[in-house]
Amino acid sequence: MNGILDPADASVVGELRGWLQLQATLGLEPQLCAGLLGRLGDPVAALRESGRAAAWPGARVESARLVLVRRGFVGLPLLSSTYPVGLKQLLDPAPLLCVAGDALALSRPAVAIVGARAATGYGRRVARDLGAGLAQAGWVVVSGLARGVDAAAHEGALDVDGITVAVLGCGPDRVYPAEHASLVRRIQRRGAVVSELSVGQPPKAAFFPLRNRLISGLTRLVVVVEARERSGSLVTARHAADQSRDVAAVPGPIYSPTSVGPNRLILDGSRPVSSVEDLVGWLGQGSAPGVPSGPGDELGLAEDPILAQLREQSLCRDELAERLGLSPHELAARLVGLEVSGIVAEDRNGQLHPTGKPAAKR
Repeated sequence: MNGILDPADASVVGELRGWLQLQATLGLEPQLCAGLLGRLGDPVAALRESGRAAAWPGARVESARLVLVRRGFVGLPLLSSTYPVGLKQLLDPAPLLCVAGDALALSRPAVAIVGARAATGYGRRVARDLGAGLAQAGWVVVSGLARGVDAAAHEGALDVDGITVAVLGCGPDRVYPAEHASLVRRIQRRGAVVSELSVGQPPKAAFFPLRNRLISGLTRLVVVVEARERSGSLVTARHAADQSRDVAAVPGPIYSPTSVGPNRLILDGSRPVSSVEDLVGWLGQGSAPGVPSGPGDELGLAEDPILAQLREQSLCRDELAERLGLSPHELAARLVGLEVSGIVAEDRNGQLHPTGKPAAKR
């Protein structure tokens, strides 16, 4: 599969319905989905193999497709070559992304700016300035559309005609918070709005950690501007660390509750952000904007333990899983990106081997 599924294109309607049904039924179990898709390569077969009853009747699937048409969303399935490499490498990649705007924006070099909803004037100003400065330097600015820091970061990028991506914590048919409807329209014109959740899903507390792993997965760096002691922004920072992304933080006054999170991150070793120029200059020392491969260059595929094992000898899936100490589902989830990228192939005897295609470099 090479492309993007346009819900208005009659030639892909049947395929899209299969993905929408899988999303509705197993979308909140992305690791299971990835394992099934890695092994079977088809959403209908994956759902059948899962043994789960389809969540939606056919009429509701068709209704969801029409909603995507009306709202200007397309489907980006996990097995598509257009699916962002940075997300494809996660253990729990979303089976289907619904994207409005430029889907290719998800694969450009990006930085996340996240922080408190109840941000101070200082926090909003910093987020807006960082968003503008990074966008001017060619970086895509990613955030979660929330009030406060997130909205300011999006607006900063838009102020300089930059590109920004908003990751939703609700279905693609919703805007949350509702007052950001005009901001969403601006983002769609200059970037993308993306959701992994089914049409009709309202915003729920349980969905925001899922959203946060996508925010960090799309980016090279997560910048935390303001965050209280227990904050979703710190969850995003933890996801970033787990995904081998860098984390930076904006220091704040010691008496401010919204400074607790970033100040603690700095104490724990995150890079302090002293100015927009400092941050842009530091980023410029690594992978620069305009690199065609986009996010995923920092994932170290050349050092992937799967590739290390397969370079020694070809192995079947069960043998490889045993050597790596992984369950079959965990191995399948890790193999999805390598197989779809053409880095690893399976021969007719069921043996996995590296193809010789170069992996992403550091």
